[in-house]
Amino acid sequence: MVNSFHTPVLTKEILNYLDFKKGGVYIDCTLGGGGHSKAILENIYPHGLLIGIDQDMEAIETAKEELKSYIDKVKLVKGNFKNIKGILSDLKIETVSGIIFDLGVSFHQLKEKERGFSFKEDGHLDMRMDLTQEFNADILINSYSEKDLAEIFEKYGEERFSRRIARLIVTERKKKAITTTKQLADLVVRSLPRIKKRHTWRIHPATRVFQAIRIEVNQELKALETGLNQAIRVLEDKGRVCVISYHSLEDRIVKHLFKEAEREGKEQKNYGLKIITKKPIGPSSEEVRDNPKARSAKLRVAEKIISVT
Repeated sequence: MVNSFHTPVLTKEILNYLDFKKGGVYIDCTLGGGGHSKAILENIYPHGLLIGIDQDMEAIETAKEELKSYIDKVKLVKGNFKNIKGILSDLKIETVSGIIFDLGVSFHQLKEKERGFSFKEDGHLDMRMDLTQEFNADILINSYSEKDLAEIFEKYGEERFSRRIARLIVTERKKKAITTTKQLADLVVRSLPRIKKRHTWRIHPATRVFQAIRIEVNQELKALETGLNQAIRVLEDKGRVCVISYHSLEDRIVKHLFKEAEREGKEQKNYGLKIITKKPIGPSSEEVRDNPKARSAKLRVAEKIISVT
């Protein structure tokens, strides 16, 4: 499925694992350009309902056009999936049949240099998913202490040279504010040990730093924990939640929360969470060939079972 905003990954697997119910309500927590949502609607229309959530108004406008054939069975909400319960409450809906999360940054966001997610083209350091939010990457880079910068680079980017990079950033911003993606990427390369600078990189050295900043700006991991916990709570009996992650930090949270919810359910005896995918599902070789960005995607699925005895 080709979508100019974002090419959805693991779509066949998502459709298979959602186990559709006639008249069911489904939530796409990361609407993007509407690729996954459209595939879901093709399976549940006209009896079901699709709720699409996204922080990015550009994504919602794109999805509105993509899903116009099904618009009478679609509700699009500008918001953060960490507020699933509140969003459902506003819609007068208590439980849902299935929920999906695709935690990747959209192709549209990466290619738009003004959004500042990528260093492939020089643009303003922004990285906000929600453009109405004030705090951005520019503010972070020019205001965080050396200690705090090093900490987020290590914690969210698993960057081994976090202290060296943070030290050079603080030194250089005293001379001139760091406001563009190229400035920051060049500083990361400059901060590396000499032998690393000569190395032919498989992954650009700034990749982990940009990931860390994006996670901090958007509070992505905290939102994931909150949103996934709420998602499990609002699922109906035999409702399923599917989560696609792209790096170990996200996948670790999903794996842990599924196991924790499974344990809590058994203890409380009022519901249980059955983990459907004992190991994460990856894309097929054909999908990776057609969409190389799908390579790192991992899908985990769990099912809620109410009234466990």
